[in-house]
Amino acid sequence: MFKDLSFIFCCVIMFSCAKPVDPESLTPGTGGYSIVARVPTPGSAQDVEVMDTLAFVAQGEGGLAVVSVADGARARILSICIDGVRGYSYKLARRDSIIYIAAGGFGINTINVARPDTAAFVAHYGGASSTTDVEVFGTWLLEAKGEAGLRFDALAGVDPGYVDARGSILGPGYARGMAITADSMLALTCGEMGLAIYDLRDIGRVEGFYDARKRYDAWIDLPGYAVDVAVPENQKIAYVACGTAGVQVVDFSDTANVRVIGSYATRGYAKEIAYKNRRVYVTTELRGLQILSVENPAAPTLVGVVGTSYALGLAVDQRYVYVADQDEGLVIVAIPQY
Repeated sequence: MFKDLSFIFCCVIMFSCAKPVDPESLTPGTGGYSIVARVPTPGSAQDVEVMDTLAFVAQGEGGLAVVSVADGARARILSICIDGVRGYSYKLARRDSIIYIAAGGFGINTINVARPDTAAFVAHYGGASSTTDVEVFGTWLLEAKGEAGLRFDALAGVDPGYVDARGSILGPGYARGMAITADSMLALTCGEMGLAIYDLRDIGRVEGFYDARKRYDAWIDLPGYAVDVAVPENQKIAYVACGTAGVQVVDFSDTANVRVIGSYATRGYAKEIAYKNRRVYVTTELRGLQILSVENPAAPTLVGVVGTSYALGLAVDQRYVYVADQDEGLVIVAIPQY
């Protein structure tokens, strides 16, 4: 009898240890954040950008979806652009009416969304290395190019939707995600090699081309795999999504002494990250969307969790968080007043 009870007790302990923690158990509640709409997309939603009443969704093998979000609760797809689009649409950026889509080994696709109900493919640009992220910097398009570092494409002087490659700069690792401050500092995630900082103001230019001899101004190793980064416009603080290592908070106000000042264990794979009004929003794949208060950047505090199937990309405005969920499509989350 005693042996039977011991066996049962051991089984209970074993299964309770093996069972993953549900997202909802990470916090007493959702923090007031609530899903107001789910918009299924034909492809696998990977990333999202928002402009006024429109959301643009990179949807893997499905190209680009343009969604009306004028009324978040009644969001609806206006158009899909897939004809001519090559590769797998991962990340995107916008300049005026042009969407630039990072398509991995297929480089970049550009799409004109001047007429949202008839988004139209413009051009495709390949390359020898994979494009993992894109960011607009004034009249330049920056590409994170994996092992090839950063590539700079000129947007001025070419027709809308076209780019002119003007040079590359190597990084310390595999270039993944980017964020640019208001004073032209670039934070670049580098996978296993952490985070690199560039001052874009003093990158040497030779007859309109970026000088490949330029290197990063600062670098810091980080735990996990640095995937994405968010930087408040008026701060020299980087919030880095580091996969299984959660969120790492980096102070780069002194490029000679870049340091980690805080962290938060998301207990999910921290994938993409955004900052808005002293809150950090991070997608964590199977553990959905997590919201952190960073009133004190050195001590991020969980204030809300919203469960979705497989949260990857996100964007934030004053009213909503827009989550690109690989399985559910575009998930729109209302932000409570706080």
